[in-house]
Amino acid sequence: MVDWNMAPQVQGLLRVFGADPEHFSARLMTPQILKGQDLVLTMTREHRSRVVEMAPSLLLKTFTLREFARLLPSVQVDASSPAERWKAALRPAARLRSQTLGDPTDDDVIDPYKRGDATYQEMSHQLTPAVRSLLSWEAKSHAARNGM
Repeated sequence: MVDWNMAPQVQGLLRVFGADPEHFSARLMTPQILKGQDLVLTMTREHRSRVVEMAPSLLLKTFTLREFARLLPSVQVDASSPAERWKAALRPAARLRSQTLGDPTDDDVIDPYKRGDATYQEMSHQLTPAVRSLLSWEAKSHAARNGM
């Protein structure tokens, strides 16, 4: 699947959030891609495990997207720039991960590949609240930092 484009259904979802999927092509995850990353968000716990196997130093910087979205609202940081805020949020979020109860399968996003439209809809219903949660956290953190 290396160099493949996104499925049209996924492209549509990205556009809802203002992203441009046009120049996307799939790549094979490698240690070189992971080197120096500040945050890695995966779709499943299995993907998260693979990242940490390839780059153990990313243990505290790697989350599933839904997991990070679930943990982040409990994290408060005092940092001036967005990049500093997100970096500062990693360690507290990692600590919360070990304290949080719940069903770990709730952190995975269903893989719709070669499945019907209903599965793409389910994926969208899993991703949309998570992405909105991340965007909301950033907006609230920015507003709090700027006295809004």
